[in-house]
Amino acid sequence: MDTIFIPNNSHWFDAAGFESSDPNLINLSERALVYENPLLAELPITVPGIYTLGGGRQIGKSTLLKQWMASLLQKKIKAKSIVFVSGEFIDDHHVLIRVMQSLLAEMEGPLKYFIIDEVTYIDGWDKAVKYAADTRLLQDVILILTGSDLTLMKQARMTFPGRRGKSAKVNFHLYPLSFREYNQLVGKGDVNQALEKPSSPPAELINLLYERFQNYLLHGGYLTAINDIAEHQKILESTLVTYAEWIRGDVLKRGKSERYLREILEALVSRYGGQLTWNAIADAVSIDHPNTVSDYCQLLESMDALFIQAALLEDKLMGAPKKARKVIFTDPFVFHAVRYWLDPVIDPYKNQIIVSVEDAVLSSKLVEACVATHYRRYYPTYYIKSAGEIDLAYIDKKRFWPIEIKWRNQLRPKDIKQIVKYKNAKIFSKTHEYGEIEHIPIEPLPLALLKLDRPLLID
Repeated sequence: MDTIFIPNNSHWFDAAGFESSDPNLINLSERALVYENPLLAELPITVPGIYTLGGGRQIGKSTLLKQWMASLLQKKIKAKSIVFVSGEFIDDHHVLIRVMQSLLAEMEGPLKYFIIDEVTYIDGWDKAVKYAADTRLLQDVILILTGSDLTLMKQARMTFPGRRGKSAKVNFHLYPLSFREYNQLVGKGDVNQALEKPSSPPAELINLLYERFQNYLLHGGYLTAINDIAEHQKILESTLVTYAEWIRGDVLKRGKSERYLREILEALVSRYGGQLTWNAIADAVSIDHPNTVSDYCQLLESMDALFIQAALLEDKLMGAPKKARKVIFTDPFVFHAVRYWLDPVIDPYKNQIIVSVEDAVLSSKLVEACVATHYRRYYPTYYIKSAGEIDLAYIDKKRFWPIEIKWRNQLRPKDIKQIVKYKNAKIFSKTHEYGEIEHIPIEPLPLALLKLDRPLLID
């Protein structure tokens, strides 16, 4: 094994000491809160194939795979049947195929586990993987490819048809912790209590969920930020800078302009949660062509930093290509990190993040974005632009289900003017009790998000 790969493969030399010697697992053990993602149980163990794991920067893909490696070792799988290589140290597909040939020749066991982390760093990576598959080099190999560019999954589907293996699921997506997962991390069984009787939870539990949701708007689902608050009572400036610099760096690596990136992000933050067209953004910045704005936003979406929410064509159950879009950040933490990069302040946690969450208008936008990005994990997700606007419409069972999100203490008649037109609608509100208005069910918003991670029961 080349010495450059040894730090990530200490199990080859001391399998029993892997968890205490691996850099990712050491960092994990030093944090106040450690989360074991359910995705661990879904990753392959026995079926050879080409698998992908996508997800944004700093979301924990490398650490998840190190936890998976540790679980394989606990299952008595041979240490030398498992390899982890970082794409950051491999220049192109010629080098990659030689690395794969060399390491596979050294590996042991009837089934081999080969991880290539951040494979999209490698120029022409797909050529090497296709060659390896076509020459039967991967015949008895579970190959896991990770990338922060979600086009990895799309490219794998197009490039390796018939070569992925026999597993029913070959593409995995690691998201930030959902609100329910965050509750599982910090709670002590109270999530199950809330879900056992979701229609009549105790008042003290509802109060606790609102407190936690307020915290979630500060740190989102990013474990580093969650642990910063647990350990330091604030999100560290270094955590915000690290994430923002990853966005900046990945955009620059693709030959894009930092000035254009900054201008577009400034336009999105200043108009957050509003309906936007590429033309309107282009008019507000120094970019001449709306297609350039579209390219940058789609790149950021592929990096899992943005979610572009289209308006719904109700009769076709698809996005309206000519209508305005909503362009939102995929997690509250991403919003805060980007905002700090654009407008650095002293003590950003106190003077920017808390201020944002306590601002009535901006917090309502963060809440709407939070609900939309939770739903997009499970369903095609849109908003409705008609005589009025409806914040969210998701597609399930070949129909759409509209949801209005109201983050204020009282509902006014004009707030529900559009939503009452739909018989299957719901309102998620800042209420502490279930209720209804004009026959539309009203749910406490944090409890609605808590239930989302389970299959939805639609009447």
